[in-house]
Amino acid sequence: QVQLVESGGGLVQAGGSLRLACVASGNTISRNAMGWYRQAPGKQRELVAGIGSGGSTIYADSVKGRFTISRDNAKNTVNLQMNNLEPEDTAVYFCNAGRIRGGNYYSIGYWGQGTQVTVSS
Repeated sequence: QVQLVESGGGLVQAGGSLRLACVASGNTISRNAMGWYRQAPGKQRELVAGIGSGGSTIYADSVKGRFTISRDNAKNTVNLQMNNLEPEDTAVYFCNAGRIRGGNYYSIGYWGQGTQVTVSS
């Protein structure tokens, strides 16, 4: 079992930055790929970024060049640095444990409670 707790969300103006953090407990995440998803009101949950156990990364086209995912296995944490934020980035952001296969990220079902990110125009 893995418990995931996100933090770092908030309200920011367009063009600003936020850094989300996810702390895992209950089991090490070092062997898992980890990801960040987001869900905006009325929309499906979508993958934002994923990072493999070895550090390989995957990004949604909409965030490439603006967001950076990183991990610290010693601290059991995964971070998402979000720069040049846009109103379209407004959503609840969820941390997730998963797998990367064939260049695609797959959730294995562990989710955090989410953290709200609101970007004003």
